[in-house]
Amino acid sequence: MTTTVLTLVGSLRDGSTNRQLAEATALNAPDGVTVKVYSGLENIPFYNEDTDVEGQVPEAARELRAAAAEADALLLISPEYNGTMPAVLKNAIDWLSRPFGNGAAKDMPSAVIGTAFGQYGGVWAQDEARKALSIAGANVLEDVKLSIPNSVVRFAELHPKDDAEVAAQVTAVLEGIHAVAAKN
Repeated sequence: MTTTVLTLVGSLRDGSTNRQLAEATALNAPDGVTVKVYSGLENIPFYNEDTDVEGQVPEAARELRAAAAEADALLLISPEYNGTMPAVLKNAIDWLSRPFGNGAAKDMPSAVIGTAFGQYGGVWAQDEARKALSIAGANVLEDVKLSIPNSVVRFAELHPKDDAEVAAQVTAVLEGIHAVAAKN
């Protein structure tokens, strides 16, 4: 069985270390795992229940939900902005959580990883993302974690895909996701 992992990156900046971490994740997918890095989070309007009705759901939100429906698992890659996850990532979770109790994230094996400038690698943001995913109904894999500290220094001259330790760690993350998704 092949597990398709929809990957949402919380940083919109092209050269961000979290976007690079997503690239490293895709390049180091183990056998049986396909990583699809989603693009277009910046096009999704803030969640508004008034527009989340049949015939009015914004196209960008429909596309995100469709991508999630085609995936077997969800991987969020989050930087830390002011001690929490970026609004664009929280907004994606909000769209995936609806309709309440039956959203696209319901029961989906999900994990959160990331890198940040600080010494803890963005753990606060990642914990907040796990919390939001859990409330959205996702099957959050609490044991599948990766927080890489000091991103600006560590990846100043080395892309995460070329860092052997990171390559092994993201492979392990994907193996953890695959193990749970394969059981579903």
